[in-house]
Amino acid sequence: MAKTEHYYTKFESEKFYHIYNRTVDRKLMFKNDGNYDFFLRRFEQYLSPVIKIYAYCLLGNHFHFLIKIRSSADLTTFIKLSNLPQTKSTHDIVSHQFRKFFQSYAMAFNKQQNRIGTLFQTPFKRVAVTDESYFTRLVYYIHANPQVHGLVLDYRKWKWSSYHKIIQEETPAKLEKKRSVKVVPW
Repeated sequence: MAKTEHYYTKFESEKFYHIYNRTVDRKLMFKNDGNYDFFLRRFEQYLSPVIKIYAYCLLGNHFHFLIKIRSSADLTTFIKLSNLPQTKSTHDIVSHQFRKFFQSYAMAFNKQQNRIGTLFQTPFKRVAVTDESYFTRLVYYIHANPQVHGLVLDYRKWKWSSYHKIIQEETPAKLEKKRSVKVVPW
């Protein structure tokens, strides 16, 4: 069960957060690969203007994301392009986009599955990531979740996480180029 503060944490520019939620009835929110793909596409559509994704994992009835809120300048640009009121706080902007995303996915899923009503628990949970140690543990926790829940024997085999993308992007050779220092292979 989430701690009470996980429901009320306020979003701030350039801060990291663990976002997680599940269905209201603990039933599946992904019935096929198309649902997973659609969820990720909608997440990107509604949230990429206001956040950056660092890690994610989608499971049958819940999900986890490690995100970073974009800069104030990025959010100001988004507000202007979206015709949102200039007086909205960072928290209001990000929460609004999450709300639109949840509604969009739920409406499509409900139509596909011939169901009605709320799909996600509200409010969704978020935890501020306050130090590097927690960040590191969280990346592992998010990716290991399918194994912890018994969905796979090895979390590296789970298709619906950012694990493979992170591994592909962060090879020693690519890290060496980015940092322009010698990296010892793992």
